[in-house]
Amino acid sequence: MIQYSIVIPVFNEEENLYEAYNRLSLVANSLDGETEYVFIDDGSQDRSLQILDELNQKDSRVHYLSLARNFGHQIAVTAGLNHAQGQAIIIIDADLQDPPELIPELIQKWREGFHVVYAQRISRSQENWFKKLTAYGFYRILNRFTDVSIPTDTGDFCLMSREVVNIINSMPERNRYIRGLRAWVGFPQTSVKFNRDPRFAGEVKYTFKKSLGLALDGIISLSRKPLKIATYLGLMTTLVAIAMIILVIFWRWYQAPVQLIGYTMITVAIFFLGAVQLICLGILGEYIGRIYDEVKQRPIYTLKKVVGFDQKSF
Repeated sequence: MIQYSIVIPVFNEEENLYEAYNRLSLVANSLDGETEYVFIDDGSQDRSLQILDELNQKDSRVHYLSLARNFGHQIAVTAGLNHAQGQAIIIIDADLQDPPELIPELIQKWREGFHVVYAQRISRSQENWFKKLTAYGFYRILNRFTDVSIPTDTGDFCLMSREVVNIINSMPERNRYIRGLRAWVGFPQTSVKFNRDPRFAGEVKYTFKKSLGLALDGIISLSRKPLKIATYLGLMTTLVAIAMIILVIFWRWYQAPVQLIGYTMITVAIFFLGAVQLICLGILGEYIGRIYDEVKQRPIYTLKKVVGFDQKSF
């Protein structure tokens, strides 16, 4: 029986795959149970898929899925969780920023009774100030908005028990945020601290745009507070409008005509109300867009090849 499944999403990581496999193998060979590697090729355009095929022929523990196109990091991780067969499932990226050598510590915490053991970053090597600042702010804002407590400075690098993974696999939502889902599930959770390394090779795949999209998915999938913000903006606009009416009446009756009563005030009021309306429409649009995705009931991903599992490749 497979004891440990190591889930590794891959997108254009040909420069890192051999090194990732070698370091994971050193760790896996020291573990006390049978291990499988679950690689997920997320529509790579380089030689990643060919390398995975070579590794599979070299080592029967290497299993891989090839998605029919690029579905995104969180969906690739979801595909890996759907196919992982181990009792403890570890998620780690192929770029080696998260050190495989930390896996035994995650397993030790799991054996102590924790169902989720997440790796918590102490420092980020070779990342610019903007990336560090936005990452710091993201986790604090996320915890302000969401209804569950998501540990700060944690990524997808973690260990989850079979019970937790089964629950996550049963969740049907399409816009997935794995860090939030594992926190929502509950069960005893703890952290292992580490210093994050720079990428072994290649370029960073998570651009600012993708990170922002992930942040929105996290907030909207776990909280209705943005909708309350729209309500608060509406109430605030009403109060501002009432105050402006009182001022205009006061100026008309008790003061000499002032420039604010004319076109300037009207223009400012129009722009202000327009901005509030657009913000509220944007918030509603984000939620409605996700409802639209859910009601279509399309598969979360499609596979073009499955190698090393019980299923046959196709």
